[in-house]
Amino acid sequence: MDAEGLGWLLVPLHQLVSWGAAGAMVFGGVVPYIPQYRDIRRTQNAEGFSTYVCLVLLVANILRILFWFGRRFEAPLLWQSVVMILTMLLMLKLCTEVRVANELNVKRRGFAAADNKDEARAPPRRSHLDFDPQHFWRWSSFADYVQCVLAFTGVAGCVTYLSIDSALFVESLGFLAVLTEAMLGMPQLCRNHRHQSTEGMSIKMVLMWTSGDTFKTAYFLLNGAPLQFSVCGLLQVLVDLAILGQAYVFTRHPLKPAPHAAHPASAKAL
Repeated sequence: MDAEGLGWLLVPLHQLVSWGAAGAMVFGGVVPYIPQYRDIRRTQNAEGFSTYVCLVLLVANILRILFWFGRRFEAPLLWQSVVMILTMLLMLKLCTEVRVANELNVKRRGFAAADNKDEARAPPRRSHLDFDPQHFWRWSSFADYVQCVLAFTGVAGCVTYLSIDSALFVESLGFLAVLTEAMLGMPQLCRNHRHQSTEGMSIKMVLMWTSGDTFKTAYFLLNGAPLQFSVCGLLQVLVDLAILGQAYVFTRHPLKPAPHAAHPASAKAL
């Protein structure tokens, strides 16, 4: 009787834990971006956050959704991708509005050439895509980001539809999706290294990245998710730890200006 009574208690408890884990998988991935979103809104400065993080996550989660059509995996992982895509679009919208407000005199650029009120009298130009590496993904309108995401989704969707019967293509698609997601922290890592500073980056965000990726990797391993997912999680944890290492080093040993920096001629020559 004791064992039977204990069973009646453990079954609903196990179900509750499963629901909690699924909910954490769906919404836990977006929690780290809440403090960064609030910091950007409060300071009206988005320079400390790399919008290429949004690009990486958008590509990774779009590819993961397409991978689901070829190889079904757990529903929480699918809904996690949907929620993450919406979150990244919100982050892009805020960052674009803040950057445009702070760069009033900068020439407006877009994903696709469009009519500009300031150039109404200029001769018409041929429509083109603004794929200048210096300005790609730094457009002046949120609508341009949406157009780019829709264009990528359409092309990737068509290729997936035509190749869905190929097991090699499906597995490669899944590996590409998780490998892209594994590189999530690389834009932030590179930005920190380039500036030799983590100023403007939310440490809370990175700490939440680390804890979330650790939980996610354990979830993958315990629930028998495809191997690609486990590899992705392990790589993400390593990148998160590298970013935390940067924060520690750059805080303890801030970059000092070079002695010759005050000489314009020397700086220009370099």
